[in-house]
Amino acid sequence: MNENKSTHSSMGHRWEDVEKELFTPEEIAASDLRVAIIGEMIKARQEKGLSQKKLEELSGVKQPIIARMEKGRTSPQLDTILKLLAPLGKTLAVVPLKNS
Repeated sequence: MNENKSTHSSMGHRWEDVEKELFTPEEIAASDLRVAIIGEMIKARQEKGLSQKKLEELSGVKQPIIARMEKGRTSPQLDTILKLLAPLGKTLAVVPLKNS
């Protein structure tokens, strides 16, 4: 999701309301998680001063794939995410949900 999710569209509907009509809560949660993970990966890459091309060299994941992933145009597979996280000094963790 983007930062403007509570703004009104030109038709006067709030994105949150439209989103709830179009997607299940599970789909919304999955999308939010995907956006958060990709955002953290972008932040880590930038903090390390790495270009997408350099990350390609370090990870073996092609730069165009990294670009599409960072722009939200693709939903990367878990193995791709793990290949990218390693040279960034990051990993994924499975943790309990806040509501569980």
